[in-house]
Amino acid sequence: MTIFSSILKNKKLVGKLAFIPWGLLFVGLSIHLAFAGNTQLDSFSKAKKYLWQIYSDHRVTIYCNADFDSKKRVNQPRGFVANKYKKRAAKIEWEHVVPAENFGRTFSEWRDGDPRCVKKDGESFKGRNCASKVNIEYRHMQSDMYNLYPAIGAVNASRSNYNFTMLPAANSSFGSCDMKIDSRKVQPPEAARGRIARTYKYMQFSYPRYHMSKQQQKLMDAWDKMYPVSEWECTRAERIKTIQGNDNPFVLEHCR
Repeated sequence: MTIFSSILKNKKLVGKLAFIPWGLLFVGLSIHLAFAGNTQLDSFSKAKKYLWQIYSDHRVTIYCNADFDSKKRVNQPRGFVANKYKKRAAKIEWEHVVPAENFGRTFSEWRDGDPRCVKKDGESFKGRNCASKVNIEYRHMQSDMYNLYPAIGAVNASRSNYNFTMLPAANSSFGSCDMKIDSRKVQPPEAARGRIARTYKYMQFSYPRYHMSKQQQKLMDAWDKMYPVSEWECTRAERIKTIQGNDNPFVLEHCR
């Protein structure tokens, strides 16, 4: 109903829609709704529990192809190096490929706080904790499993909220794992680029409040074409759909 209400409030749009057969309009809206974002999971902790089920027979991290076990312990690839966050290098974490901050800052609760975001001692707070506390839309975005991947904790921490790019002649930041971080920019290994691209495109398509820069869009479009969807990527998407209820169309179109 909210989609139709917003259409009817826009007089110019209503005028244009008058020339479109209503049957086609409903079909178009139905297709968009089928590919809308997550509306089922509103708990990041629950999403992570489901992801352990989804990855039960494919425990491999996205960036370094490192194996991990059911207790989060990582079998680091030979030659892997972590100069920072060494304790976190021993375990996997669930990484937001599109960083939570990148879409979180579109929420006023993240930027400015909210009257309901007050600690027991009376101190107010904002950021991720406030947005998660009071805004259901933010919780849906934060818990969207299409945007969550297993990563070695040290790699997740070092990546932070930096954008992906191609770095000129940069050395790997993690030894044998070809993940390069320099000047607050990240070049991921080739094996991860297609999945990254289709995740970014999904988040922009499914959540109107999130937008990539033109430069980032161009890069993601290129990676999407250069690095095809794998069988595991299709399996993962199918499993997520059974729990979350929606598709990633940028993966789905290659899985039929």
